[in-house]
Amino acid sequence: MLNIYKTIDETLFKLEEIEDGAWINLINPSEKELKFVEESLKVENDFLKAALDDEESSRIEIEDDQLLILVDIPVVEKEDEHIVYETIPFGIILIGKNIITVCLKDSVVIDQFEKNSVKSFATFKRYRFVLQILYKVAKRYLLYLKQVDKMSSQVERQLHKSMKNRELIQLLDLEKSLVYFTTSLRANQIVLEKLLKLETVKLYPEDEDLLEDVIIENKQAIEMSNIYSGILSGMMDAFASVISNNLNIVMKILTSITIVMAIPTMIASFYGMNLSKLPLSNSPNAFWVIILISGVASLLAGIFLAKKKMF
Repeated sequence: MLNIYKTIDETLFKLEEIEDGAWINLINPSEKELKFVEESLKVENDFLKAALDDEESSRIEIEDDQLLILVDIPVVEKEDEHIVYETIPFGIILIGKNIITVCLKDSVVIDQFEKNSVKSFATFKRYRFVLQILYKVAKRYLLYLKQVDKMSSQVERQLHKSMKNRELIQLLDLEKSLVYFTTSLRANQIVLEKLLKLETVKLYPEDEDLLEDVIIENKQAIEMSNIYSGILSGMMDAFASVISNNLNIVMKILTSITIVMAIPTMIASFYGMNLSKLPLSNSPNAFWVIILISGVASLLAGIFLAKKKMF
Protein backbone atom coordinates (compact mmCIF):
# COMPACT_ATOMS: atom_id res chain seq x y z
CA MET A 1 0.00 0.00 0.00
CA LEU A 2 1.33 3.41 -1.00
CA ASN A 3 0.04 6.68 0.44
CA ILE A 4 1.42 10.18 -0.14
CA TYR A 5 0.71 12.97 2.35
CA LYS A 6 1.65 16.62 2.65
CA THR A 7 0.96 19.22 5.29
CA ILE A 8 -0.51 22.46 3.95
CA ASP A 9 -1.53 25.19 6.39
CA GLU A 10 -1.39 22.75 9.33
CA THR A 11 -3.74 20.36 7.54
CA LEU A 12 -2.67 16.95 6.23
CA PHE A 13 -3.70 16.25 2.64
CA LYS A 14 -3.47 13.05 0.65
CA LEU A 15 -1.78 13.46 -2.72
CA GLU A 16 -1.75 11.46 -5.93
CA GLU A 17 1.79 12.43 -6.94
CA ILE A 18 5.04 12.92 -5.01
CA GLU A 19 5.91 16.55 -4.29
CA ASP A 20 8.64 18.34 -2.33
CA GLY A 21 7.93 18.22 1.39
CA ALA A 22 5.70 15.16 1.02
CA TRP A 23 5.63 12.06 3.19
CA ILE A 24 5.52 8.73 1.37
CA ASN A 25 4.16 5.92 3.54
CA LEU A 26 4.68 2.33 2.33
CA ILE A 27 2.90 -0.53 4.12
CA ASN A 28 3.81 -3.99 2.79
CA PRO A 29 4.35 -2.45 -0.66
CA SER A 30 4.24 -4.33 -3.94
CA GLU A 31 7.18 -4.40 -6.36
CA LYS A 32 5.36 -1.91 -8.55
CA GLU A 33 5.00 0.57 -5.67
CA LEU A 34 8.65 0.15 -4.67
CA LYS A 35 9.76 0.73 -8.23
CA PHE A 36 7.59 3.84 -8.50
CA VAL A 37 9.11 5.41 -5.37
CA GLU A 38 12.62 4.33 -6.34
CA GLU A 39 12.39 5.91 -9.81
CA SER A 40 10.58 9.04 -8.60
CA LEU A 41 13.04 9.94 -5.82
CA LYS A 42 16.15 7.99 -6.93
CA VAL A 43 16.24 6.28 -3.57
CA GLU A 44 18.42 3.24 -2.88
CA ASN A 45 16.54 -0.01 -3.43
CA ASP A 46 18.28 -1.58 -0.42
CA PHE A 47 17.00 1.24 1.78
CA LEU A 48 13.42 0.63 0.67
CA LYS A 49 13.63 -3.13 1.22
CA ALA A 50 15.53 -3.02 4.53
CA ALA A 51 12.36 -2.76 6.64
CA LEU A 52 10.66 -5.54 4.66
CA ASP A 53 12.96 -8.18 6.13
CA ASP A 54 11.87 -9.53 9.53
CA GLU A 55 15.47 -10.32 10.45
CA GLU A 56 16.92 -6.84 9.81
CA SER A 57 18.51 -5.22 12.86
CA SER A 58 18.17 -1.59 13.94
CA ARG A 59 20.81 0.69 12.46
CA ILE A 60 21.62 3.97 10.70
CA GLU A 61 23.00 4.09 7.16
CA ILE A 62 24.08 7.08 5.08
CA GLU A 63 24.48 6.95 1.30
CA ASP A 64 25.24 10.29 -0.43
CA ASP A 65 22.26 12.51 0.48
CA GLN A 66 20.13 9.64 1.73
CA LEU A 67 19.71 8.66 5.38
CA LEU A 68 18.17 5.39 6.54
CA ILE A 69 17.02 5.03 10.14
CA LEU A 70 15.90 1.48 10.90
CA VAL A 71 14.27 0.71 14.27
CA ASP A 72 12.01 -1.99 15.71
CA ILE A 73 8.42 -1.12 16.56
CA PRO A 74 6.01 -3.18 18.70
CA VAL A 75 2.94 -4.85 17.19
CA VAL A 76 0.12 -6.94 18.65
CA GLU A 77 -0.77 -10.34 17.24
CA LYS A 78 -3.47 -12.84 18.22
CA GLU A 79 -2.62 -16.54 18.33
CA ASP A 80 -5.10 -19.18 19.56
CA GLU A 81 -7.09 -16.63 21.59
CA HIS A 82 -3.86 -15.38 23.18
CA ILE A 83 -2.46 -11.90 22.67
CA VAL A 84 1.20 -11.97 21.64
CA TYR A 85 3.46 -8.95 21.33
CA GLU A 86 6.16 -8.90 18.68
CA THR A 87 8.51 -6.40 17.06
CA ILE A 88 9.04 -5.69 13.38
CA PRO A 89 11.49 -3.44 11.52
CA PHE A 90 10.39 0.08 10.64
CA GLY A 91 12.36 2.13 8.14
CA ILE A 92 12.57 5.92 7.89
CA ILE A 93 14.35 7.32 4.83
CA LEU A 94 15.29 10.98 4.44
CA ILE A 95 16.04 11.98 0.87
CA GLY A 96 16.02 15.49 -0.56
CA LYS A 97 12.99 17.31 0.82
CA ASN A 98 10.97 14.15 1.33
CA ILE A 99 10.57 11.52 4.01
CA ILE A 100 9.70 7.87 3.36
CA THR A 101 8.44 5.37 5.92
CA VAL A 102 8.42 1.64 5.19
CA CYS A 103 6.92 -1.20 7.22
CA LEU A 104 5.54 -4.70 6.70
CA LYS A 105 2.37 -4.07 8.72
CA ASP A 106 0.15 -1.16 9.57
CA SER A 107 1.00 0.37 12.93
CA VAL A 108 -0.88 2.38 15.53
CA VAL A 109 2.07 4.80 15.53
CA ILE A 110 1.65 5.63 11.84
CA ASP A 111 -2.14 5.78 12.18
CA GLN A 112 -1.75 8.67 14.62
CA PHE A 113 0.18 10.68 12.03
CA GLU A 114 -2.15 9.75 9.18
CA LYS A 115 -5.09 11.02 11.24
CA ASN A 116 -3.08 14.22 11.94
CA SER A 117 -3.61 13.75 15.69
CA VAL A 118 0.01 14.52 16.65
CA LYS A 119 0.68 18.01 17.94
CA SER A 120 3.03 20.23 15.85
CA PHE A 121 3.26 17.59 13.12
CA ALA A 122 4.23 18.73 9.63
CA THR A 123 5.59 16.63 6.76
CA PHE A 124 8.10 19.31 5.69
CA LYS A 125 9.71 19.40 9.14
CA ARG A 126 11.52 16.16 8.38
CA TYR A 127 13.89 15.84 11.34
CA ARG A 128 11.20 16.77 13.84
CA PHE A 129 8.87 14.29 12.12
CA VAL A 130 11.50 11.56 12.59
CA LEU A 131 11.86 12.38 16.27
CA GLN A 132 8.09 12.46 16.74
CA ILE A 133 7.85 8.98 15.22
CA LEU A 134 10.61 7.67 17.49
CA TYR A 135 8.93 9.28 20.51
CA LYS A 136 5.59 7.64 19.68
CA VAL A 137 7.37 4.29 19.22
CA ALA A 138 8.95 4.56 22.68
CA LYS A 139 5.57 5.49 24.19
CA ARG A 140 3.95 2.52 22.47
CA TYR A 141 6.55 0.19 24.03
CA LEU A 142 5.75 1.60 27.48
CA LEU A 143 2.01 1.15 26.91
CA TYR A 144 2.41 -2.47 25.78
CA LEU A 145 4.74 -3.21 28.70
CA LYS A 146 2.06 -2.03 31.11
CA GLN A 147 -0.45 -4.27 29.32
CA VAL A 148 1.94 -7.24 29.61
CA ASP A 149 2.30 -6.61 33.35
CA LYS A 150 -1.48 -6.38 33.77
CA MET A 151 -2.05 -9.58 31.77
CA SER A 152 0.59 -11.47 33.75
CA SER A 153 -1.14 -10.46 37.00
CA GLN A 154 -4.48 -11.74 35.67
CA VAL A 155 -2.94 -15.04 34.60
CA GLU A 156 -1.26 -15.38 38.00
CA ARG A 157 -4.63 -15.04 39.75
CA GLN A 158 -6.10 -17.69 37.44
CA LEU A 159 -3.20 -20.05 38.15
CA HIS A 160 -3.82 -19.75 41.89
CA LYS A 161 -7.23 -21.34 41.30
CA SER A 162 -6.32 -23.99 38.74
CA MET A 163 -3.13 -25.24 37.08
CA LYS A 164 -4.12 -25.38 33.43
CA ASN A 165 -1.94 -25.55 30.35
CA ARG A 166 -3.79 -22.60 28.83
CA GLU A 167 -2.58 -20.15 31.50
CA LEU A 168 0.94 -21.56 31.47
CA ILE A 169 1.16 -21.20 27.69
CA GLN A 170 -0.07 -17.62 28.00
CA LEU A 171 2.68 -16.90 30.51
CA LEU A 172 5.22 -18.36 28.10
CA ASP A 173 3.89 -16.10 25.33
CA LEU A 174 4.21 -13.04 27.56
CA GLU A 175 7.74 -14.04 28.53
CA LYS A 176 8.62 -14.42 24.84
CA SER A 177 7.13 -10.97 24.13
CA LEU A 178 9.33 -9.41 26.81
CA VAL A 179 12.42 -11.02 25.27
CA TYR A 180 11.50 -9.45 21.92
CA PHE A 181 10.91 -6.08 23.57
CA THR A 182 14.16 -6.10 25.51
CA THR A 183 16.25 -7.03 22.47
CA SER A 184 14.57 -4.46 20.21
CA LEU A 185 14.70 -1.65 22.79
CA ARG A 186 18.43 -2.12 23.32
CA ALA A 187 19.03 -2.02 19.56
CA ASN A 188 16.86 1.11 19.28
CA GLN A 189 18.84 2.74 22.08
CA ILE A 190 22.05 2.36 20.08
CA VAL A 191 20.36 3.99 17.07
CA LEU A 192 19.12 6.92 19.19
CA GLU A 193 22.55 7.55 20.68
CA LYS A 194 24.10 7.51 17.18
CA LEU A 195 21.41 9.89 15.98
CA LEU A 196 22.32 12.30 18.78
CA LYS A 197 25.94 12.40 17.55
CA LEU A 198 25.15 12.41 13.82
CA GLU A 199 26.52 15.57 12.20
CA THR A 200 24.42 15.26 9.03
CA VAL A 201 21.23 15.65 11.07
CA LYS A 202 20.70 19.31 11.90
CA LEU A 203 18.63 19.69 15.03
CA TYR A 204 17.16 22.85 16.49
CA PRO A 205 17.22 23.27 20.30
CA GLU A 206 13.59 22.07 20.52
CA ASP A 207 14.47 19.02 18.43
CA GLU A 208 17.44 18.22 20.68
CA ASP A 209 15.14 18.34 23.70
CA LEU A 210 12.71 16.02 21.92
CA LEU A 211 15.52 13.58 21.06
CA GLU A 212 16.63 13.56 24.70
CA ASP A 213 13.03 12.84 25.72
CA VAL A 214 12.97 9.93 23.26
CA ILE A 215 16.20 8.53 24.72
CA ILE A 216 14.82 8.87 28.27
CA GLU A 217 11.55 7.15 27.34
CA ASN A 218 13.42 4.34 25.59
CA LYS A 219 15.68 3.81 28.61
CA GLN A 220 12.64 3.69 30.85
CA ALA A 221 11.08 1.08 28.57
CA ILE A 222 14.29 -0.99 28.76
CA GLU A 223 14.24 -0.87 32.57
CA MET A 224 10.56 -1.79 32.71
CA SER A 225 11.10 -4.64 30.27
CA ASN A 226 13.98 -6.01 32.37
CA ILE A 227 11.95 -5.74 35.59
CA TYR A 228 8.84 -7.41 34.14
CA SER A 229 10.96 -10.10 32.49
CA GLY A 230 12.62 -10.90 35.83
CA ILE A 231 9.26 -11.01 37.62
CA LEU A 232 7.71 -13.22 34.94
CA SER A 233 10.70 -15.55 34.90
CA GLY A 234 10.54 -15.91 38.69
CA MET A 235 6.79 -16.50 38.48
CA MET A 236 7.28 -19.27 35.90
CA ASP A 237 9.88 -20.96 38.11
CA ALA A 238 7.58 -20.66 41.14
CA PHE A 239 4.61 -22.17 39.36
CA ALA A 240 6.79 -24.94 37.93
CA SER A 241 7.80 -25.80 41.51
CA VAL A 242 4.15 -25.64 42.68
CA ILE A 243 3.03 -27.96 39.88
CA SER A 244 5.85 -30.38 40.67
CA ASN A 245 4.99 -30.26 44.37
CA ASN A 246 1.29 -30.88 43.66
CA LEU A 247 2.23 -33.87 41.54
CA ASN A 248 4.37 -35.25 44.37
CA ILE A 249 1.48 -34.85 46.81
CA VAL A 250 -0.92 -36.67 44.48
CA MET A 251 1.58 -39.49 43.95
CA LYS A 252 2.14 -39.78 47.71
CA ILE A 253 -1.60 -40.06 48.36
CA LEU A 254 -2.06 -42.64 45.61
CA THR A 255 0.87 -44.66 46.95
CA SER A 256 -0.62 -44.63 50.45
CA ILE A 257 -4.01 -45.77 49.13
CA THR A 258 -2.28 -48.55 47.20
CA ILE A 259 -0.52 -49.74 50.36
CA VAL A 260 -3.77 -49.75 52.38
CA MET A 261 -5.65 -51.59 49.64
CA ALA A 262 -2.83 -54.12 49.22
CA ILE A 263 -3.40 -55.64 52.70
CA PRO A 264 -6.95 -57.01 52.17
CA THR A 265 -5.97 -57.99 48.61
CA MET A 266 -3.05 -60.02 49.95
CA ILE A 267 -5.20 -61.78 52.60
CA ALA A 268 -7.93 -62.51 50.08
CA SER A 269 -5.32 -63.90 47.70
CA PHE A 270 -4.13 -66.39 50.34
CA TYR A 271 -7.66 -67.66 50.94
CA GLY A 272 -8.35 -67.77 47.24
CA MET A 273 -5.85 -70.64 46.91
CA ASN A 274 -7.14 -74.21 46.65
CA LEU A 275 -5.62 -75.35 49.99
CA SER A 276 -7.35 -77.21 52.80
CA LYS A 277 -4.96 -76.54 55.69
CA LEU A 278 -5.38 -72.73 55.92
CA PRO A 279 -6.64 -71.39 59.28
CA LEU A 280 -10.45 -71.12 59.41
CA SER A 281 -10.74 -73.00 56.12
CA ASN A 282 -13.45 -75.28 57.57
CA SER A 283 -15.16 -72.65 59.70
CA PRO A 284 -18.67 -71.50 58.58
CA ASN A 285 -17.81 -67.94 59.68
CA ALA A 286 -14.47 -67.83 57.88
CA PHE A 287 -15.61 -65.21 55.34
CA TRP A 288 -16.72 -62.69 57.97
CA VAL A 289 -13.66 -63.29 60.15
CA ILE A 290 -11.35 -62.72 57.21
CA ILE A 291 -13.26 -59.52 56.26
CA LEU A 292 -12.90 -58.30 59.87
CA ILE A 293 -9.19 -59.10 59.99
CA SER A 294 -8.62 -57.37 56.61
CA GLY A 295 -10.56 -54.28 57.72
CA VAL A 296 -8.65 -54.00 61.02
CA ALA A 297 -5.30 -54.48 59.25
CA SER A 298 -6.19 -51.81 56.67
CA LEU A 299 -7.36 -49.43 59.39
CA LEU A 300 -4.13 -49.88 61.36
CA ALA A 301 -2.07 -49.34 58.20
CA GLY A 302 -4.06 -46.17 57.43
CA ILE A 303 -3.53 -44.81 60.95
CA PHE A 304 0.19 -45.55 60.71
CA LEU A 305 0.51 -43.77 57.34
CA ALA A 306 -1.55 -40.82 58.58
CA LYS A 307 0.83 -40.38 61.54
CA LYS A 308 3.70 -40.34 59.02
CA LYS A 309 1.77 -37.58 57.17
CA MET A 310 1.42 -39.67 54.05
CA PHE A 311 -2.15 -38.38 53.60
